[in-house]
Amino acid sequence: MNDYAARRAEFARRMGADAVAVIPAARHATRNADTEYEYRQNSDFYYLTGLSEPEAVLVLAPHAAEPVTLFLRPRDRAAEIWTGRRVGVEGAVSDLGMGAAHSIEELAERLPALLVGATTLHYGLSLDERMDRTILDAVGKARFTVRRGGKAPRSFVEPGVILHEMRLRKSEAELAIMRRAAAASLAGHEAGMRATRPGLGEWELEAIIEYHYRLAGAQDVAYPSIVAGGANATILHYNTNRDVLRDGDLVLVDSGAEVDVYASDVTRTWPVNGKFSAEQRALYDIVLRAQKAGIQEVRTGKSYNAYHDAAVRVLTEGLVDVGLLSGSIDSLIEENKFFEFYPHRTGHWIGLDVHDAGRYKNDDDTFRPLEPGMVLTVEPGLYVQPDLDVPERWKGIGIRIEDDVLCTSGEPDVLTAAIPKEIEDIERITGADALAGVR
Repeated sequence: MNDYAARRAEFARRMGADAVAVIPAARHATRNADTEYEYRQNSDFYYLTGLSEPEAVLVLAPHAAEPVTLFLRPRDRAAEIWTGRRVGVEGAVSDLGMGAAHSIEELAERLPALLVGATTLHYGLSLDERMDRTILDAVGKARFTVRRGGKAPRSFVEPGVILHEMRLRKSEAELAIMRRAAAASLAGHEAGMRATRPGLGEWELEAIIEYHYRLAGAQDVAYPSIVAGGANATILHYNTNRDVLRDGDLVLVDSGAEVDVYASDVTRTWPVNGKFSAEQRALYDIVLRAQKAGIQEVRTGKSYNAYHDAAVRVLTEGLVDVGLLSGSIDSLIEENKFFEFYPHRTGHWIGLDVHDAGRYKNDDDTFRPLEPGMVLTVEPGLYVQPDLDVPERWKGIGIRIEDDVLCTSGEPDVLTAAIPKEIEDIERITGADALAGVR
């Protein structure tokens, strides 16, 4: 728990003595009727507590007699028989290292006193209407208490202004977990490649991949898996996964394992029958070269946008080489002519969330420089929509290659580098289990 305690202390230091923060846990969402979704903790709350239970609220009040207070569910033997063990009030102090802990039922009663003495409240309004009412009522009571003298919150600040900047730079402990997530993703993607054959269902391939994530120690997927065969791969966020994989098509798999609430995010594209056609190989080679060029720009001091610009240039040059675009490379880039084939940016932060916290730009709207400890995805692609006015042989091809890359003080560190992406490796692995008669 030392890492979480250090984060709480740093957050409190950055807030200042006249501020207080209220960070709620995620609510347990209903799936349908009386069935709930599998619980997933709010990333900000988890970052500061390490607790994966609902119905909890962390209050950081540096000025108060209890500067670190956790409100959570008390132990309840009958409830725990049905829904699992709870940390409880005593465990919050002894196991989680909280300065004080109380039942969540006492939040409304105790919170006003914790707010008195602070002028700024770090709380994310409008995310949870019921919690908003509790917070606003507590602020009102705190203000009433100091009406003849003293301090109570006069302004609200989004906690992410501080917290998301902290989350953006990963510690060695966080990186160790992300490497485990990458290893689980390797197991899943390799198993998926080996099992691929014409006639396999997208849903079957999804199940094989995610099964091997679990075997490798992942607790979940980081996001719903995209398993897109043929022209489905030109739909950027396709995740219906109900079609059958066909001979001669590619399959694009965008899927990553989640380990201890940290995400990996990987995309690989491979031929269903194990061999790229000439057109598939040509476009794949362009995307792979673009990705490698982008990865080389993930360096300390480089603009966040540098890796996108590098990938766009290689993609545009490649599209001209194969005849899908024509004209001056610089003009095509300036006029966004590549956008018809590449309509998204080249990556995003990754960590506790697959699209992780942290700003991309400075206050003056320029892209921020990269720093050691930042982890981002590099994921260029090419998508030839079936309705484009291009030769028929190109239509319906969708390709994306994505890796998770750590910015260091030296060379970029590709956390997911072990997952095959070279053409020769993909053709060697794809369908290996089908050829061996493994089902």
